Amino acid sequence: MTQGDGGSGGPGADGGADAPRTPLAHRVPDLGALELLLAVARLGSLGRAARETGISQPAASGRIRAMERQLGVTLVERSPRGSRLTDAGTLVTEWARRVVEAAEAFDAGAHALRDRRDSRLRVAASMTIAEYLLPGWLIALRASRPGTAVSLFAGNSAVVARRLQDGEADLGFVEGTGAPAGLDGAVIGRDRLVVVTAPAHPWARRRDPVPAAELAATPLILRERGSGTRQVLDAALRAHGGLADPLLELASTTAVKSAAVSGAGPAVLSELAVGDELSAHRLVEIPVDGAPLRRELRAVWPIGERPAGPARELLSLTRRGG
Repeated sequence: MTQGDGGSGGPGADGGADAPRTPLAHRVPDLGALELLLAVARLGSLGRAARETGISQPAASGRIRAMERQLGVTLVERSPRGSRLTDAGTLVTEWARRVVEAAEAFDAGAHALRDRRDSRLRVAASMTIAEYLLPGWLIALRASRPGTAVSLFAGNSAVVARRLQDGEADLGFVEGTGAPAGLDGAVIGRDRLVVVTAPAHPWARRRDPVPAAELAATPLILRERGSGTRQVLDAALRAHGGLADPLLELASTTAVKSAAVSGAGPAVLSELAVGDELSAHRLVEIPVDGAPLRRELRAVWPIGERPAGPARELLSLTRRGG
């Protein structure tokens, strides 16, 4: 074989492995057209096939003609007595039946996947949201999705982020100055942190607000590092020398609140968490001057993975206020 002969049959020749191919979607009729052809074959009438598939007869005729142009063969012969498949139409109909059956199997499989996804919802939330906001949202979700089993894990913002990144939660909620690294999210509300003490504490008898620098220098009852509350407090007092070493460092909002009520010292908590204690005068709110103690509440999820199914519905409930 000469070098020239060898070149004529190489991979670059027409039809070879490296030749560009038109995408399949441009070469094969769409499912709607194939279903219409199957209806014509079964009913023997283009008009009846059009009614069965929910389109007008002119639209059905146009779809058949477009399919014939695409395939380069005549599929249907029309006459006053009805519509009859040509020999080519009969062959294409058999192929169409297999394609439609495969599409139905694909759709059934996708439906099963959605059902499996929608049968459970795993939520991870930081303490304040888990204790004071999520119960109402989950009650509302259950009213619309009674078949969805919901599991809730409460932890600090850092733990919530880790659970989402490890695929152990479908949706997360955190408090803080922004979304944790590696996560996307949406602001669903805002919250105010308040300094509180027991009524017998000296700050409770002060007439003037506590300056931010004094708050920073005072040992406080605090949440652990990694919590949204601690993150916001660190940021608010950084310009005033930063936080003093904690008087107590506790892992839950309830524990911090109990220590403050007992008179152990001042604490910083969400106003959502201390409403009852303030109303009952078990705690006193201490005004602070010079420290912005506000934070955003966020729904979060891994970057590139938008919430779907019950997670998306729960997210919608939070934006409607439950």
